Amino acid sequence: MDWSAQVDGYCERLDFAFWAEPVNALTNLAFLIAAAVMAWRLRGERLPLANLLVGILAAIGIGSFLFHTFATRWAGLADVLPILLFVFAHTFASARGILRLGLWQSVAVTVAFVPFAAILAPVLGQITLLGSSSAYVPVLLWIGLFALIAPRPSNWHFAIAFGLLTLSLTARGLDLPLCETIPLGTHFLWHILNGCLLGWLIETYRRAAIQAPLAKAGHEG
Repeated sequence: MDWSAQVDGYCERLDFAFWAEPVNALTNLAFLIAAAVMAWRLRGERLPLANLLVGILAAIGIGSFLFHTFATRWAGLADVLPILLFVFAHTFASARGILRLGLWQSVAVTVAFVPFAAILAPVLGQITLLGSSSAYVPVLLWIGLFALIAPRPSNWHFAIAFGLLTLSLTARGLDLPLCETIPLGTHFLWHILNGCLLGWLIETYRRAAIQAPLAKAGHEG
């Protein structure tokens, strides 16, 4: 595979210049701002998993910026891998700090996302309306599952996250279909909404973990 091959999949991009997607590139600041806000909210707390999530959130912003400037396959990998890492890390953190599961049970729940997504992928791929956003729908449904099984008030927090991701997926999916009507595209809203979403998911974990005896005892991880 040619990792230097360039990719054009967004309405805003008209050529392969570095700043061909200025709005898509600069709105990745939403991830860095969310990471900074959560780092500030976590000050003084002994929550290493939450701080790990903050670091991954910042990496998502950097990776997405690289993809929307260099627009290459290697930059695409830098964009996708931190997102996947966030899903696994937040699942583990939620299993421990919100569902109050043991270490190996939490690992099992985290690993379970792989077959969950693998089973759904072929089905979702057949839904033309979803386009490339079909790859993210398993994450949406995974959050929905946590909204169903998490105790209060975390279940409502996950429900809010579900709503945010629904909106951001809609914005992502409309980018190319509305390109003639909105030349700027709508992908930048995906960045802004997801910055809010990921920050909120960290906050959801933080709120539960600071009240949990496991976290207070310093055995969060």
